[in-house]
Amino acid sequence: MTPAEPPSSTAPFPPSLSGRSPGAAGEAPLNIRAISAAIVMVSIVGVGLSLSIPLLSLEMERMGVSSVMIGVNTATAGLAAIVTLPFVPRLAARLGVGRLIAASIALSALSLLAFKAVPWLPAWFLFRFVYSAALGALFVLSEFWINTAAPASRRGFFMGLYATVLSLGFAAGPAVLVMVGTTGWAPYAIGALLFGVAAIPLAGARGETPMLETHSRHGTLFFVLAAPAATVAVLVFGAVETGGFSLLPIYGLRLGFGPADAAFLVSLVALGSVLLQIPIGLLSDRMNRRVLLLAVGLVGTLATGLLPWAAGTPLLFEALLVIWGGIGTALYTVGLAHLGERFSAPEDLAGANAAFILLYNVGLMVGPPLVGFGMHLMMPHGFAVTLALLFALYVLVAGVRLGVASR
Repeated sequence: MTPAEPPSSTAPFPPSLSGRSPGAAGEAPLNIRAISAAIVMVSIVGVGLSLSIPLLSLEMERMGVSSVMIGVNTATAGLAAIVTLPFVPRLAARLGVGRLIAASIALSALSLLAFKAVPWLPAWFLFRFVYSAALGALFVLSEFWINTAAPASRRGFFMGLYATVLSLGFAAGPAVLVMVGTTGWAPYAIGALLFGVAAIPLAGARGETPMLETHSRHGTLFFVLAAPAATVAVLVFGAVETGGFSLLPIYGLRLGFGPADAAFLVSLVALGSVLLQIPIGLLSDRMNRRVLLLAVGLVGTLATGLLPWAAGTPLLFEALLVIWGGIGTALYTVGLAHLGERFSAPEDLAGANAAFILLYNVGLMVGPPLVGFGMHLMMPHGFAVTLALLFALYVLVAGVRLGVASR
């Protein structure tokens, strides 16, 4: 169901850091044990996932696979999410959320090892599909868990904390490869071990996973139309994140940056993602999240739209990249918190989370081609113009949605 949006609370962050803390009047208490387990678990998974993405691409390169087929194999991840995620809530209601999370962790570890055990490209498409489907289920159920464990008055903070820790996990994966290398069994074994370690907080929070007695009767389209401020936010974030990260170094080269400096620009975007999520999450607990999402879209439009103008001023250009990174990820953070605010029934929240991750994967698939096409049409600044247009599209959607809601 989609109840009316409750007013945002100005309750401060709870002083207690263990057990259950009392929530605001009329809301469930904060379950620190559950929310900590979910955040730690999915962040460890993030390290393993970010380790595997460059690892598998480099392995295919060594196998003599063309760059086109490497891209097609990688894109299978998005296809797997789109095909399988709508069924995750139904499966969780039948098996139990905790059991499905545990099965997804095991399947992710085994799939990663299978890539090394069977170095044959046709089999890798099957492995990629299974691997990505399992990871998609993990993220859907983990974010559903966090949404249900966090009281409404503090949901934005905990989503900001989750996004921050997850961003750090994503940054740590490639660093692991620097230490252990990209050849032999070691990186695969470490990746699989990380998935195994992720099961420890799940076991420690046994009995704290949310219950799903039934699945939602609504389909993905219902949740997209019922909560466009959240679902379109994550669609745009997926497109901006992957399109931006994959092509920002190329944009830097075209602006005259050296190869090392052009690659470093991506780190500035990631820095913004890490620094700004908790402050923005806290802000979302104190104001209407639809208004905040509209503001985020406007700032994103300005930050990316001003990049061509700032290209000749390195410090300003780099500051805009940090702002873009933080604001872009805020579409995910605040959108996820708004989703938990929008749907109160557990079965509907689980279905909405599945739709949310599905839209994110659609963004992953369409972002790089869109940004690449923009760069082809409008050299050298088509990169910035395309990102600004994507943010502006979200501003239009969020503005219309806010107007409808106010009426």
